[in-house]
Amino acid sequence: MEYFLGIDYPTLWFLVVGLLFSGYAILEGFDYGAGAWHLFFKKDLSRRIAINAIGPLWDANQVWLVIGGGALFAGFPVMYATMLSSMYVPFMLFLMLLVLRSSAIKFRSAEQMLWWRKTWDIIYFTSNVLISFLLGVVLANILQGLEIGENYSYKGGMFFSFLNPYAIMVGLTTVSLFMTQGAIFLLLKTEGRLHARLTFLLKKGMIFFIVSFAVTSLYTLVFLPGVTDRFKENPVFFIVPVLAFLAVANVPRLVSKKKYGIALVFSSLTMAFLLMLVAVQLYPVLLPSSVDPAYSVTIYNAASSQKSLGIMLTIVLIGSPLLAGYFLFLYRTFHGKVKLDDTSY
Repeated sequence: MEYFLGIDYPTLWFLVVGLLFSGYAILEGFDYGAGAWHLFFKKDLSRRIAINAIGPLWDANQVWLVIGGGALFAGFPVMYATMLSSMYVPFMLFLMLLVLRSSAIKFRSAEQMLWWRKTWDIIYFTSNVLISFLLGVVLANILQGLEIGENYSYKGGMFFSFLNPYAIMVGLTTVSLFMTQGAIFLLLKTEGRLHARLTFLLKKGMIFFIVSFAVTSLYTLVFLPGVTDRFKENPVFFIVPVLAFLAVANVPRLVSKKKYGIALVFSSLTMAFLLMLVAVQLYPVLLPSSVDPAYSVTIYNAASSQKSLGIMLTIVLIGSPLLAGYFLFLYRTFHGKVKLDDTSY
């Protein structure tokens, strides 16, 4: 086993993949959240402004998904294959919805007909909500454990077996969190009556998140005690949910003071802390087996060779500053309020 800074390569790659998907959840989270509010805006102008708020960013934010998926395939090919075969239906739905969402952004304002715009409005709203929901569903199924047997083969059902009560609750919690994130981002990018409307909607979104998160947490403690075993064994880990609670509790105060940028940071921290909860619960397991723990996919039995991981970590060290610089340039270039022109969606 090779090490870097005292940490073995599989653990380092686990952190890299986790960081990439966290970046995707945070950045695409406000994109999906903004889209999930789309039908709550009554005027065509408001809907155009909301779409153009994410217009220069949404396709760039998806880079995190592409890189994260590539990193997962390169670092843990066994996990990649087992997860796709286990969650084949939700992932295929996810890809289809991504295509529909992208099409809606591009085509919605291409024609002036009312029926045309309303059709794409519905497609855009629905795809954003369902993408957010499916991300939560997949995460919940992983936490509960998948029916993985010998040789990492999936033994469970294929159609709709992923829609269990816990997965539905985590899916709704994910939608509510993304909607909160999206409303805060849109507050940064809008003004006037739409801005006032979003201030009202954010309060509803926060209530939605708090209620759904509380119900999901209660269900986890009562019906899925195995999910919280790691925290019972190591009480120090309870600091993570406490930090998540403090971060989200700070958002309404910051919004009331019109500090939307800092509020977005704390909303992002909430998401990061919640994902840290998942990482702490799973490590070193990637895909727990509900059939037999011995069949679980871990960072050690799923990893590529030590040499491959070492080479890829070198690439990460070189590429990370370039990626960070690109996104810093992108967000600095397109900061400020949305102004529609002839090139807008």
